[in-house]
Amino acid sequence: MASPPLKILLVEDDELFRLGLRVRLDREPNLEVVAEAEDGETALDLVKSQALDIVVLDIGLSGLGGIETCRQIRQCVPTLPVLVLTSHTQKAIVNRMIEAGAQGYCLKGCPSQLLILAIQSVAAGASWWDATATTEIRAAFEHQGTSDPDHPKVALTQREQEILAWIARGKTNQEIAEILYITPGTVRVHVHAILQKLEVRDRTQAAIIAMQQKLIAPDELSKSED
Repeated sequence: MASPPLKILLVEDDELFRLGLRVRLDREPNLEVVAEAEDGETALDLVKSQALDIVVLDIGLSGLGGIETCRQIRQCVPTLPVLVLTSHTQKAIVNRMIEAGAQGYCLKGCPSQLLILAIQSVAAGASWWDATATTEIRAAFEHQGTSDPDHPKVALTQREQEILAWIARGKTNQEIAEILYITPGTVRVHVHAILQKLEVRDRTQAAIIAMQQKLIAPDELSKSED
């Protein structure tokens, strides 16, 4: 029996772009745009009234704005993932979107199949960052430095480091379980422990802190899936 299609809320203030994107996404049998909004206020109303699997959100919204809309969506429905689709690549904006709780970021103009894969991955619980954004984020963290006597590094077990490394590479719990030959339930237990130790609310923030504070051994990040 086929899985039901992912229910998408599309938030975009450019009507022609929104229409074109909806037509393209609706061609996929496992995707369905069930609601649209051209501003943040409408998006928040729809989030409260619709059963959704993911929000595809543009930063450049009028009124409430994309960043605040993302933050309020995550506060209203913490389990609802948000994928940002925008033309902005400035690292300051990318970092603000991460702080607001976005789980993914793609540039407008990317190949449609890449966007579809990003939607599927984020809806499944993985993070997804455009290559340009990822480079910006890494560069920013490398220049920030991590020595802060008031915030010492968190002690993670070897297994937690392994799992956090795969989270940082965008893997879902199921994929991590298959790679490490453990059950998805075991992965969930470790992920919960990681979030508690890092004092963050979701996997995306955990991955960012892992890079920022260098919590993962370099050899863990370079491991293959074999």
